[in-house]
Amino acid sequence: MTAPQETVSQPRRFRRLCVYCGSSAGVRPEYAEAARALGAFLARRGIGLVYGGGRVGLMGAVADGALAAGGEVLGVIPDKLRARELAHLGLTELYVVDSMHARKTMMANLSDGFIAMPGGWGTLEETFEVTTWAQLNYHLKPVGLLNVGGYYDKLLDFVEHAVNEGFIRQPHRGLVVASADADELLDLMAKVEVPELGRWIENP
Repeated sequence: MTAPQETVSQPRRFRRLCVYCGSSAGVRPEYAEAARALGAFLARRGIGLVYGGGRVGLMGAVADGALAAGGEVLGVIPDKLRARELAHLGLTELYVVDSMHARKTMMANLSDGFIAMPGGWGTLEETFEVTTWAQLNYHLKPVGLLNVGGYYDKLLDFVEHAVNEGFIRQPHRGLVVASADADELLDLMAKVEVPELGRWIENP
């Protein structure tokens, strides 16, 4: 991944967005409903979907929502998971890679930003990783939480705790934005500016 040269000063235009979400549907029907709605929303906006290539859980729902609305859907899945017949075979393009690391790198390179829906360890890990990459200026892409049903409320509270305790710098609090509404979330993501590394790294 090539390091960027400067921060973004104009609102972004998204060609493709990466969506991280659970391979489970969760216990509340609203999660899957929101995933299908997000996929359809992106398609209507002319924004391609990049995701983990699965056919189950919220992953399958967001892909199906985008496909049903005529959107472009690019999936990236490790061969180990494809071999377990977890891959979605109806996508615009399905990329099969040899590791989780290769999967995450390809998904990031294909995308102009990242949206996390409800999910478990994998969703959280992917979201934290791309946020860390932004902090270190490996990319200048925004990260958004689609906070369905308040799923991320406690995580957002913890982020504030980390800021107050001095482990997340105040300028970096804005690397992650959140909303329960997809349209509002995209507006927030379009305005995110990533602090330049040289402005803060010398004074940890």
